[in-house]
Amino acid sequence: MSARQKKSSDAVFRDRLFIGGRWVDAVGGGRLPVIDPATEETIHEVPAADAADVDRAVTAARGAFDGGWGGSSGACRAEYLRNIAAAIRARRDELARVEVRDNGKPLPEARWDIDDTADCFEYYAELAEELDGRQGEAVDVGTADFRSTVRYEPVGVVGQIIPWNYPMLMAAWKLAPALAAGATCVLKPSELTPLTALEYGAIAEEIGLPPGVLNVLTGTGADAGAPLSRHSDVDKLAFTGSVPTGMRVMTAAAQDIKNVSLELGGKSPFIVFEDADVEQAVEWIMFGIFWNQGEVCSATSRLLVHEDIAPALLARLKEEAERLPIGNGFDPGVLLGPLVSEGQYRKVRGFIEDGLIAGATVLTGGDRPVGLERGYFLQPTVFTDVREDMRIWREEIFGPVLCVKTFGNESEALRLAHATDYGLAAAVMSAGLERCERVAAALRAGIVWINCSQPTFTQAPWGGMKQSGIGRELGRWGLHNYLEVKQITRYQSARPWGWYLK
Repeated sequence: MSARQKKSSDAVFRDRLFIGGRWVDAVGGGRLPVIDPATEETIHEVPAADAADVDRAVTAARGAFDGGWGGSSGACRAEYLRNIAAAIRARRDELARVEVRDNGKPLPEARWDIDDTADCFEYYAELAEELDGRQGEAVDVGTADFRSTVRYEPVGVVGQIIPWNYPMLMAAWKLAPALAAGATCVLKPSELTPLTALEYGAIAEEIGLPPGVLNVLTGTGADAGAPLSRHSDVDKLAFTGSVPTGMRVMTAAAQDIKNVSLELGGKSPFIVFEDADVEQAVEWIMFGIFWNQGEVCSATSRLLVHEDIAPALLARLKEEAERLPIGNGFDPGVLLGPLVSEGQYRKVRGFIEDGLIAGATVLTGGDRPVGLERGYFLQPTVFTDVREDMRIWREEIFGPVLCVKTFGNESEALRLAHATDYGLAAAVMSAGLERCERVAAALRAGIVWINCSQPTFTQAPWGGMKQSGIGRELGRWGLHNYLEVKQITRYQSARPWGWYLK
């Protein structure tokens, strides 16, 4: 074991930056604590990168792009992507346990995340190979005198800033398509959950990924994220996180017209009509707001339920929410772990206090679970009697807090659903599929679920409207995020050009 690594009971934690294919110390020498949210204990420290480290990483990424990766074949890149997937699968349980220590989520959810992470790399390996066959696609320009074709070329050096709610998986959503396209990456994870991002460096080293293709910087948003966003040699920024930070990233990108994609917040509605099956509705409502502790950008955190079915549905929802097992993510049967940090815990508790002061009613939850005095634990919380002007209805809480309103007809449901600055996701539940399809078509959201909530597929586009972001991740749309389209047109007629002017 290297002296620059720390052994925990679960894994070896890296404690250096990964730049240019090497493990290096941060220039400034600063360190950041890594805290287990279930115990509030500091389990590790990672380097606090700053602008000098960002410059080193961007320089390494530029060298790797210009030195061959940017011009490599999709087939070549696909081989590396499959090797990354295999390395992740080989360490599945270890990586899942690191994720639990870092983020707090239940171990079965973490294992699911790691499986999805490996699947993501395998999927984009296929698209990388397909990209070779798409090069030189002909475009019909309406005349035989010219031949026009299209090439798909990598965008260049990419700065990728990822959130803390799905640390390794959200990184894969950006890394896999970027590497498939031929871009090189500087990955900046959240300072709250940096551990599995550093494992990408270890995997890159293990499979022999060319130095500089993937670089990993741990640090705060102010000291590392902001310099990365402003760096003049970064060609594209890809960010997932809050709207205020997304605004700052977009402002930085505007200074030199960087390509940018943003996956931001949400306040997604779940519309339940009177003919819905109550038991199925409760199951999907629970999944839509309490999965991953409600720390999900697409969480269906606003429940719109028809007034005829509301009493029965809310009674069952209360019963099921109060039965939800809460505890350390390693404990068997736990379905709700702690919130990610003290700051997030205080933020969510602040929203609950605001809701109470504003006059909303707590149907269930709203407090620390009995017997869990240590750790950032919170009961699943459901508010009723919520008005449209309340903060808990309008703003993203990013925790296990559901706000409920009733409606009387379809047009009222749609009005309430649309009364938000966000447009990431929405769900609708009804026995009438024709109504479901009509409402789904009317909803202003990038993702709409019918008779379910939160299923996510690597093959399908992910992203939102309005303040929920710009661009789409996943599927072929995720690959296009990292490609530039080049037109090449040649004159191939025997006639001199001048004949067009006569």
